[in-house]
Amino acid sequence: MSASSVFCFSLEPREAVDQEDLRRGRLEAGSEPPIPSAFVYDAPPMALTATLYNLTVQLADVDRGVYETLELRMARHPSETLDYMLTRALAYCLEYQDGIAFSEGVSAVDEPAVVVRDLTGRLTAWIEVGAPDADRVHRGSKLAGRAAIYTQRDPVRLLAQLDGRKIHRAAEIPLYSFGRGFIENVARTIERRTKLSISITERQLYLEVDGRTFTTKVEAHRLGEPT
Repeated sequence: MSASSVFCFSLEPREAVDQEDLRRGRLEAGSEPPIPSAFVYDAPPMALTATLYNLTVQLADVDRGVYETLELRMARHPSETLDYMLTRALAYCLEYQDGIAFSEGVSAVDEPAVVVRDLTGRLTAWIEVGAPDADRVHRGSKLAGRAAIYTQRDPVRLLAQLDGRKIHRAAEIPLYSFGRGFIENVARTIERRTKLSISITERQLYLEVDGRTFTTKVEAHRLGEPT
């Protein structure tokens, strides 16, 4: 029996009754009342809901002169990996400024993972995460004037995927990547409530969580550059 099965009851006469009569609700006079009998009905599976993560981040971005305590409430979609969610959080921190916000993450269709808007609501930065397709990057660069990509994937493969595609001001769009194994190792330590300390100095990132320290160079690549 499937996990989504539920028990229901049908009403059947004690002796066989013509199915057409049953459908029309007609029973011969004198028939005995129907007797409940159990049957299994496979209900449609319930939609999975997002899991809420609360990350408290002590941010010290020496390169940009940004020092903040951030309370990040992140809804992790069922199809979203922890690696992607962590990269989303790092993109937010490394881009932190007034007007920054998360979109709906992997569920967002018309927006990137992270957006920045000015006081009028105008889009000023389009921050993609993961492995966005060229059309999304092209659209974001035209809409916002500035676009960037943060990836947990192999940057060489992503650059090759985007190479030669039509992307507005491609040469001005940075692609940021992290050292091999960094994202995977940190993601294993992330709980639904986690406190992190993040420091960035000369593009060297130091991250501390639960007494463990991880470090990596934040590498900057440019679309269209030789890999």
